Amino acid sequence: MHVKVLVTGFEPFGEEKINPSWEAVKNLSKEINEAEIIKKRLPVSFKAIKKKLPKIIDESMPEVIILTGQAGGRVNINVERVAINVMDSKKEDNDGYKPEDEPIFENAPAAYFSTLPIRRIVNALKHNKIPATISNTAGTYVCNTAMYVALHHTTLNGLNAKTGFIHVPYIPEQVLEKTQPFMSLEMIEKAIEIAIKESIKS
Repeated sequence: MHVKVLVTGFEPFGEEKINPSWEAVKNLSKEINEAEIIKKRLPVSFKAIKKKLPKIIDESMPEVIILTGQAGGRVNINVERVAINVMDSKKEDNDGYKPEDEPIFENAPAAYFSTLPIRRIVNALKHNKIPATISNTAGTYVCNTAMYVALHHTTLNGLNAKTGFIHVPYIPEQVLEKTQPFMSLEMIEKAIEIAIKESIKS
């Protein structure tokens, strides 16, 4: 069986020149355990995500969707459990938009749970000596919006795709001037690869 895995990372945002999520995703092999890996870079834009992500999903029709993003300040790989139907930000996105208490979609469910095997992924990461945990909040910025949009789209359209989100820490070059936790890019890449391998198991 030919399995397609859509893996996304984000463009840089805020003061950052790079985004470790995309740096790691773009380095992944085109094939992992015989699964085809489709890599896409997403904009850090609430409105653009709502338009672009469903199109990307429809074009690639993957069996697995793993979205990744940067969570500066988090100390380990965070496998997200839930996405909530709210956009609320203290800082502007890359389009200069700063929503407050806004639903992502009107009259849509309050939340969606990840359909990835999150516990198995975390256990596999720890087994491979990669610090990891299940996170119960993906925040209310664009990362949460992306996770919600993907789960809403797959649910609404009856797409049989395991879908979820993984937050990654800063990489060393981002913390040269700040005292924040970080993880090597190699370890982040390995973590995403392990998450893919666990997610394509039946």
